[in-house]
Order: sequence, then C-alpha cells, then structure tokens
Amino acid sequence: MDPSYSVEAVAYRDKVQAFLAEHLPAGWAGLGALAPDDVGDFVERWRTTLHGAGYLAPGWPVEYGGGGLTALEQVIIAEELTRAGVPAGNHNDVFGIQMLGNTLLRWGTDEQKTQLLPRILSGADRWCQGYSEPNAGSDLANLGLRAELDGDQWVLNGQKIWTSAAHLADHIFTLARTNPDAPRHKGISFLLVDMRQPGIEVRPITMITGQQEFNEVFYTDAVCARDDVVGGVDNGWAVAMTLLGYERGEAAATVPLRFADELDRLISLARDHGVTGDARMRQRLADAYAHAQVMRWLGLRTLTQFLAGHAPGPDAAISKLFWSEYHRVVTELSLDVLGADAMTPSGRWPASSFQTDVAGAPSSSASWVGTFLNARAGTIYAGSSEIQRNILGEMVLALPKEPRPSDPAP
Repeated sequence: MDPSYSVEAVAYRDKVQAFLAEHLPAGWAGLGALAPDDVGDFVERWRTTLHGAGYLAPGWPVEYGGGGLTALEQVIIAEELTRAGVPAGNHNDVFGIQMLGNTLLRWGTDEQKTQLLPRILSGADRWCQGYSEPNAGSDLANLGLRAELDGDQWVLNGQKIWTSAAHLADHIFTLARTNPDAPRHKGISFLLVDMRQPGIEVRPITMITGQQEFNEVFYTDAVCARDDVVGGVDNGWAVAMTLLGYERGEAAATVPLRFADELDRLISLARDHGVTGDARMRQRLADAYAHAQVMRWLGLRTLTQFLAGHAPGPDAAISKLFWSEYHRVVTELSLDVLGADAMTPSGRWPASSFQTDVAGAPSSSASWVGTFLNARAGTIYAGSSEIQRNILGEMVLALPKEPRPSDPAP
C-alpha cells in the first residue's frame, strides 16, 4: 500500500483543480448548498461540462468518447470532484458509465461497444440495473425472471425490485434465466432491454423517508433482440460478478472522503449542541474518527491494487461491509447528538438516498434524520452485510461454505 503521489501526479492534480476553479461558480460551497429546485438543472449542466473535458468517463478509450486517461489520473479526478462537492455525473451514470460501460469494455462485442458506449456518454440512453427480485435479493442466483428465445428476440416475463433510478431510465441491463434446467449459477444471461415498450412497467416504491429512489419493474412479454446479450448466452453470472466488482471497487477513491466530510459535520453538530463535554459522547466520536481512518486505509489498499492493474475481486466486499455497518452506527450517534430535535426534524432533507448527504449540505435535523433512515438500507442494498460476510468467509478466507437447506446432512 503506497499512498504517495509522484511529481507528475501532483501536476495533474493541479490541472484538475484549475479546471474546477474555472468552471464552478464563484463562492461554490458544494452541491448541498444549492436550493433543492436548482440541483437537477445544475447536475445536467455540469455533466455536459465534464463530458466536454473528457472527465465523464475518464478511463474509457477515446474512440468511444472517453478520456483515455491512466488509472492514476482517474483516481485524482474522482478525489478532486468529491473534495469540490460536485457530482461525477447524474443519477443514472453510476449504472450506465461505471457499471454497464466498464462491463461492456470487458465483455461486450465490438458492435455493442461502438453502438452503446457513445450513447451512454451523450445521455441519449439512460440505464438502470435489473438484478434483485422479491425472492432473489442478496441470493441473486435464485432469480426467476425468464427469458425465452422466440425467433430473433428474447421474450421476458417476471419482476425485478429495488431498481434504483428506474423511473429516470429508458434502458435496463437485466439478469434473466435463459436455461431453467441448468444449476442455479448457470443458465443466466445478461440482457440489454429497452424500457420504452408496453411490456415494461415501473412502479415507484416509497421509502421510510418519503422519497422514491427505488422501483419495481414488471416484464410482461417484454422483448429484446437476440444479439442483446453481453458475454454470451448462459454466461450472465460471470458478467454480473464483473459488474459488481466495478460497483464496489472503484468507490475506494471517494467513499472515505465523503465519510470524513460527514464526520466533520457531525463533530460541529456536537459542539453546537454542547455535548462534547460528555465523556461518553467524546468516546463515541473518537471511535467514529478511528473507523473513518480505517476506511481511508482500506481505500488506499484498494487503490494500490487498482493502480497496479488488478481487477476488482471478492475482497471488494470488505469496504462495502465496513462502510455500511459504520454508517449505521455513526448516524445513530447523530440522533443522540440531536436529542429531542430528532423527534421533530426540520430543514432540508438529504439530497441523496445513498450513503452520506451531499457536500455542502446544511446540518439540519432533517438532513441527519433522513441520513439515519437511509443508512439502514446501506446494510442491504448492493449485497447485504450477511452476504458480504459469506463472500469474505468463503472466497477470501477459504472457510467452509454456508450450508443450504437442500444440502445433504454430513
């Protein structure tokens, strides 16, 4: 693990900082400082600015509209955008660019790359992720969405759930069972489906915060072309695992920064509420600081592997498990700091339903209460904590596999 940067890297960081200084408004204090009604317009304008500079997909080849930058340059861009409190794209870009785009670069055909990647960057296509189902959440191999080949197209019937930002998307990459007679992890294919057809219905799910980030997606004789398969028919499990590695691994550059910023806000909140004189509160804040530092070093470990060219592997579950369990605890602390104010939250609610509130957010009781409620979901989405522990135990520590009800008695 080497957290140092070369002279060339420092010079490139200066270049990125100059870009931000030139294109951000004077007195910029972070996305959270904007009025809620202004956030959407700013994000779309900012996305266009990033695209024009080659920063929207900095690691993609130039031939597909990317920046063609090195792994280290990508890390520096991600860090500086996070420190400046600006997004790296819109709500759907994490699915279209970070997940699907990188997966297509690994598994896609030349035709799929040429056709789809530029449309993702231009915003012509907005993607979401169709993985979880009512009976196949963290146990993804239990999925039941069926896809049957009928001539030159696949016909899909079934349901997905917890589909983030599906209400904003017009395409969905989805896992479907194409061979029901194969073992659980076999017979699954990774399909690309246009949502602008009568066979797709999206139903928003209202969360405990009152927001609607998640959705149900129903497939009723929905179709996609025979060739809209990534990685080959019945090979979807391998493709899906590649995608999850991109989902979890590359966040190492930004997640520790976001949680460090949140902790600074929490310490200021504790001072404002006069609780820092309480020895137990100081101990809990110190414990949160220690966890934030561990998260930083975990991130540097992952970045070292990334910069050395190692593809994301099962050990990416370490960071997911660590930050989600930490966030559950630290947001409980925030409510204890607020005291009675937490029972009557007021002010601006979180601008994000995932992880921390955005940079520059006011330290309102509503922001903290909303983040506390969202933190519960963090231990479930993108793989529950229980599943992360199984992955680490079985695939990293080589412990015996978790027994299943269908396994014969020893």
